[in-house]
Amino acid sequence: MSACVPTRADEPRREEHSHEAHSPPPTRRRRPHIAGADLSASIAVFLIALPLSLGIALATGAPLQAGLVAAAVGGLVAGRLGGSPLQVSGPAAGLTVVTAELIHRYGWRTTCAITVLAGLAQLGLGLLRVARSALAVSPAIVHGMLAGIGVTIAVAQLHIVLGGIPHSSVLDNMRELPAQLAGVHPAALSVSVLTLAVLVAWPRIPGRAGRLLRKVPTPLVAVAVATTTASLTGLRLPKVDLPSWSSHALAAFPDGPVLGLVAAVLTVTLVCSVQSLLGAVAVDKLVAGRPAQSARVGRSHLDRELLGQGAANVVSGALGGLPIAGVAVRSSANVQAGAVSRNSTMLHGVLVVVAALLMVPILELIPLASLAALVMAVGIQMVSLHHIRTVTRHREVLVYAVTTLGVVLFGVLEGVTLGIAMAVGVALHRLTRTRITHDETEGVHHVHVRGQLTFLAVPRLSRALHLVPQGAHAVVELDGSFMDHAAYESLQDWQNTHTVHGGTVELVGRRSGVRIGEPTGPAGLQATGIVADESADCRCHPWTAWRNHQCELPEAALSRDGQPGEAQATGSDGSTAPSDTDAHGGTGGTGGARDTGDPHPGGGPGDAAGADGLTHPGHPHNSPAAMGEDRGTGTGTGTVTGTGTGTSPDASRPSARQLARGISAFQRNTAPLVRGELARLAREGQQPSQLFLTCADSRVVTSMITSSGPGDLFVVRNVGNLVPLPGRESGDDSVAAAIEYAVDVLQVRSITVCGHSGCGAMQTLLTSEPGASQTPLSRWLRHGRPSLERISDESRPWARLAGRAPADAVEQLCLTNVVQQLEHLRAHESVARALRAGALELHGMYFHVGEAQAYLLAEGHGDKVFDHVGVADLSA
Repeated sequence: MSACVPTRADEPRREEHSHEAHSPPPTRRRRPHIAGADLSASIAVFLIALPLSLGIALATGAPLQAGLVAAAVGGLVAGRLGGSPLQVSGPAAGLTVVTAELIHRYGWRTTCAITVLAGLAQLGLGLLRVARSALAVSPAIVHGMLAGIGVTIAVAQLHIVLGGIPHSSVLDNMRELPAQLAGVHPAALSVSVLTLAVLVAWPRIPGRAGRLLRKVPTPLVAVAVATTTASLTGLRLPKVDLPSWSSHALAAFPDGPVLGLVAAVLTVTLVCSVQSLLGAVAVDKLVAGRPAQSARVGRSHLDRELLGQGAANVVSGALGGLPIAGVAVRSSANVQAGAVSRNSTMLHGVLVVVAALLMVPILELIPLASLAALVMAVGIQMVSLHHIRTVTRHREVLVYAVTTLGVVLFGVLEGVTLGIAMAVGVALHRLTRTRITHDETEGVHHVHVRGQLTFLAVPRLSRALHLVPQGAHAVVELDGSFMDHAAYESLQDWQNTHTVHGGTVELVGRRSGVRIGEPTGPAGLQATGIVADESADCRCHPWTAWRNHQCELPEAALSRDGQPGEAQATGSDGSTAPSDTDAHGGTGGTGGARDTGDPHPGGGPGDAAGADGLTHPGHPHNSPAAMGEDRGTGTGTGTVTGTGTGTSPDASRPSARQLARGISAFQRNTAPLVRGELARLAREGQQPSQLFLTCADSRVVTSMITSSGPGDLFVVRNVGNLVPLPGRESGDDSVAAAIEYAVDVLQVRSITVCGHSGCGAMQTLLTSEPGASQTPLSRWLRHGRPSLERISDESRPWARLAGRAPADAVEQLCLTNVVQQLEHLRAHESVARALRAGALELHGMYFHVGEAQAYLLAEGHGDKVFDHVGVADLSA
């Protein structure tokens, strides 16, 4: 991949400017550049902000001009100084209840002073860099706070919609609602209904005309239609009254009780800060979801955003404006309109200033009932069904309900405090809630501990453990992630006492990486699931779903007669193969049963037998013992039964126990989560979007490296990820049949050929001799010989990795083989036909196992370059 760099000769010659001696050279003034996308986005945001700012000011009882001041300052100050380039700030519906209560209690000018003090507090928090800590507030509390504010707004604005005057509290508004319904004002109600009807119908206009009309913001259309109708029909209604700017009230020295003022400042600071910071995070997600070809926008700097919001509140309060916070509706409109920089936010502020100075006669035609209907709709939307479903799914609906009711009945600060207390209570309840059960199955006593094992659960644990008779075999399953010292001591004391009296203990569960006790049982058997010192080099981490599936010690297992098993598996040729080495040279000797510990549908590393791991005929790793086959006296798990020669499963062997435990873990943990999705797939049939053709190597886990789930991939695995050319299969049509079925029947949209590092099939290709005996493996690998010929052809450029050369000849062949198999794919008639129709794409992929790094083939300028896939690419 070459890059063309212009030489200095290509640049235009700079004009030489002369100036007087000892005088500074003239500086060239840079012209401000505003992208067209920012200009159009600013107009869209302005058209939304204008009616909403007036409506929120009306809902709070503040002067209507205060909403315009806050919108202008939010655009200019917060837009310039804030850390989120595309977030639009202004008067927010989430602050309506707080501001209305402050105005009712302290008056307008003191409320402005409180806004200034809250801004100073935000500046202090921004300098202390505590913005990230605000995100620690439970989302259930935030959503509950917004829902409570939405209910309060909707109930209050309903009185104005009906032609009346709202009261200061929700309970008063609810009590007076029947009387208001009896004395409804027909003109106000008709204008409000018309506004709501346009709000509902405008986004649902179908067809091409609807797509064009929806570019005009819905709030602007609703208010404009209601205003035009009211003016043409001559309805007598209260309308917007913007007094002269010369009489606009500014902030004054705060007057009131100190504790009340401090509480008011803290409330405004909390609500403004949390809403703005959460809005900045949401804007980042919206920007990341835009098409890849969109202009890059930097992520939000939360501490800087807090500083910008604080400065905006100081200016807004000093100029007589409402409190300011990031506004979700305007911010999402800004992102969707294609804004690329903070210029769009600032231009929207400039447009608000122009409108406030030049459009006063037009604004005074707007009926207050129309603005009230608009704000009431916003309040109803703040009670989000999506949020309710989310908190219900995460078992936090109680926190959500308490916060919502607290905000509605007592106020925002009180409601949030109640929500935090409830969230702490729920967390403590979950920490202390532990289910301990005991049951007996075929003489084995099972004690199942589900939940966190703390000192509060020790009495129940002790009762369950003492139900196990002396000398019996016990299985204690710890299905939690925490155990304190008291529980540890109690469990260990019982374990030691039980083994002294001839009993055996088997400790299993999720915390297999924690050493609970020494080997137990009369024969010195290490308890299954407890990691001994010999497994200290295990590389399975606790955050992987298939964790610790290779961490057990197969040598410590007992045979069915209770005698220790042998440390090594003996192959049929008399050679010994270490049980912790598989055919690829990796660790873990559980063979094909290793994948059963993975609760996810795709399995974990080691989910296939990995037939391509064969290196050379006669190599010790190719013995039955190393391949996990049960022939003669050898087993692939490193454990022998001594005299058993049959192939029937033996439940006492580690492989059988691991298989059963893996299936049990799936049924217990994963099956309830995926049952609904699998039932849907069973009803509707499979509809995969990709055919994924990769190697049978046990370390290549398709579901893990592609983040795919059930029904996503149609997977074909074979030794060496080979695609035989049509007509050369010689009786093996399996790959061609899978390709034909995927393309013609399933109609997949893409086919990916994935190779990997350290491929045993490629190693065998490189080292095989022409006159070697014909085995099934060598006959299959002849389909890879065109890849060998390709790297031997000096006229063809080699496939390579971006950023470095291939490590060795094996890696070079692995890369070249992917390119060659893609050419074989194109020779298949079904693939060629789909490619000609533009219904199919082909992709090459290389997975480096040791680096856990995926590379995608990028073809350009005749080069075959595998470029790495990074985190930024995946999130874009």
